[in-house]
Amino acid sequence: MHTPPAGREPGPHRRRAAWRRRAQGLPGAPGAGGLRRRLRPGGSGLAIGVDIGGTKVAAGVVDAEGRILSQARRSTPGTDPRAVERVIVELVEELGAGHRIRSVGIGAAGWMDLDGGTVLFSPHLAWRNEPLRDNLQRLLRRPVLLTNDADAAAWAEWRFGAGRGENRLVCITLGTGIGGAMVMDGRLERGRFGVAGEFGHQIIMPGGHRCECGNRGCWEQYASGNALGREARELAAANSPIAHALLAAVNGHAEELTGVVVTDLAKSGDPTARELIEDVGEWLGLGLANLAAALDPGTFVIGGGLCDAGELLVAPARRAFARNLTGRGFRPAARIELAALGPNAGLIGAADLSRAGSKLPG
Repeated sequence: MHTPPAGREPGPHRRRAAWRRRAQGLPGAPGAGGLRRRLRPGGSGLAIGVDIGGTKVAAGVVDAEGRILSQARRSTPGTDPRAVERVIVELVEELGAGHRIRSVGIGAAGWMDLDGGTVLFSPHLAWRNEPLRDNLQRLLRRPVLLTNDADAAAWAEWRFGAGRGENRLVCITLGTGIGGAMVMDGRLERGRFGVAGEFGHQIIMPGGHRCECGNRGCWEQYASGNALGREARELAAANSPIAHALLAAVNGHAEELTGVVVTDLAKSGDPTARELIEDVGEWLGLGLANLAAALDPGTFVIGGGLCDAGELLVAPARRAFARNLTGRGFRPAARIELAALGPNAGLIGAADLSRAGSKLPG
């Protein structure tokens, strides 16, 4: 008797393989209702997480405890969507060769539709209404879950990191700009249209610095790595005597002063660099107080590259938060913690979400 191949049934009509039915939004799919439904953390098996950034694509094999078993990365190949897909496939095939992989999770900067299938817009790549999940599933022949990179990082910190045990978590990522995400009562909160978490674009200084989004005075223009670098460059351009060490660090080329340079100087003890980071920390605390008034989380987890400054940044943020919190002295206040998982949070979260997504009820 002829036995049909897996995923088919006898006769002229093929039955989609189970993973493909799930992935296309049919009962049990990661995409059935997107990430709006409550995910069930845990489960066995290995997953690959991929974190797509403007300069690099990082991937890793992640177990059910959030441990990275193997890892690889490539440079982001410009803005060509097909080239980015090829790099993702290369990484997944390379890492999957030595492991039995259950699913693949992709974390990317940008806005996703609520079904988690399409990148509506990405600021760093030429993705405009790009059906990335279906493209990758066709190439990889594995279930793929697609999510925002900040959502992936927040999920990882909630599951395995600084937010573990917190049922109302807000995660803030400080880098070139400010990203954010929320895990509320065990699920990612993405808003009505799937674009919640753009905390960096709350207007904190009306008429202030122009932001890339088109508005003026956005929070990320005052509390990000870009803001730190800009303030250092302006101080140096003014020929301030307190900018001597800043200029010396870049051989007099003020245009090379970045947030990373200032952070390194601050950690080595330079007083001007520390003052600049303290200013950024105060802006950070003010924005967190605004978010606490609106969202009332139990914990803020602060991640991203700027957090390399550690307590030099977070201590002034905590002071400013306490000073500006609505109802201060008469209400519980959220904790403010540094992220625990570092730059790997995005790929860990993406992998775990893909595994959790495959456990959604039908």
